[in-house]
Amino acid sequence: MTSKESNLEQLYDYLNDEEDARTCKAIDDKACKETPKNYFLLLVSNMLTSLGDTLGNPKTVLTWVMSYVNAPVMLISFIVPIRESGSMLPQLFIAHYIRQKPVRKYVWVLGSVLQFLAIAGIGLVALSFEGSAAGWLIIVCLVAFSLARGLCSIAFKDVLGKTIPKQKRGKLKGYTASVSGILVLAAGLFILYKSKENVGIEFYSYLIFFASALWLIAALIYANIKEFPGETEGGKNGFKEALSRLSLLKEDKQFRNFVITRSLLLCSALTAPFYVLLAQRYVGKEAYLLGLFVIANGVASIISAPVWGKMADKSSKKVMTYSAILTASLGLLIVGIIQFIPAWRDEVWLYPVAFFILGIAHQGVRLGRKTYIVDMAEGNRRTDYVAVSNTLIGFILLITGGISALASMISVEGIIAILSGLGILGAIKSATLPNVE
Repeated sequence: MTSKESNLEQLYDYLNDEEDARTCKAIDDKACKETPKNYFLLLVSNMLTSLGDTLGNPKTVLTWVMSYVNAPVMLISFIVPIRESGSMLPQLFIAHYIRQKPVRKYVWVLGSVLQFLAIAGIGLVALSFEGSAAGWLIIVCLVAFSLARGLCSIAFKDVLGKTIPKQKRGKLKGYTASVSGILVLAAGLFILYKSKENVGIEFYSYLIFFASALWLIAALIYANIKEFPGETEGGKNGFKEALSRLSLLKEDKQFRNFVITRSLLLCSALTAPFYVLLAQRYVGKEAYLLGLFVIANGVASIISAPVWGKMADKSSKKVMTYSAILTASLGLLIVGIIQFIPAWRDEVWLYPVAFFILGIAHQGVRLGRKTYIVDMAEGNRRTDYVAVSNTLIGFILLITGGISALASMISVEGIIAILSGLGILGAIKSATLPNVE
């Protein structure tokens, strides 16, 4: 063992509280020996893509970019549901191809390279086009990005389940989100600093180019993961198998209840753009607000992700419950302030603070439901769960995501109140799920 490998093992043991012999629950002995190296390769690669996600976030940066190029408001309103649902809808039909591969890390690598090309395309469009042409081309790039993201989503959970032991996965996700949050904080401070100048589309385009490069670097790192061949059964007759796997909803009560819970917990993601809309309405559309929102989200990740991660390793369903309660309570509080304390609604601090709290809640939702579904099953069963649930959630996102396009017809405060109601139902439903740890 080299000194570098020894240092990695010591750091891994320290981060995961391994004082005696290393425990490797739910993975084989060969994978256990490679765990420290794989742990940090997963950490760094996902840290980079998390930063890229922030710098290409449709709720903040892409909205700013599309407004700069004068894209139609209708197209702007659809970028969030397209980005989210586009990565989920195809998964039921591509999962069977992934199942045929005994080593699946290269599926993630391919998806990451395609995301690099798609995001770089958005940067080029922003520099070269305006108006409807720019809007439609950005939508096309975003669709390509989302489809590539679907490849990564399935492959990542499967590689994670094969290389990282149970009761270590939540901590890994938590540390990833925490380190990413630090980088996001630095990016937000940079944007805030640059907002003092008269920044134009070139600045935002270069920001997107930088984001795209992060996916390419992450792909090179992820390719070095040591993944041993796994199950490949059930790879034939993919379309029929894809349809038959939908029967999991009928046959598997635990999985069905998880999908219902996850659907209700979409409130944490869908609410975020409306906090930005409220800020623009009552405070203004100055560029510094973008930096404040990015900073708020980064700080939320730094503070909350490790805590949520450790809690998820003990009880991921409680993490979902607590974060849903926080989302719903915040939404109702903000609606109450706007309706009954008009002096506060014009305060600049209100919306970044609210976005910060929402960021904490959303981290809990993401870490809780991801840890829950990975721990709920192993092998190809896990792949089935991920594919079916993500596809169904994609359809639900397209339906509920249309709320964004109706924002001019429906009160923004009313939408937040409705989504908060869904959060309450999500908290109740998640509390009834069985423990899987």
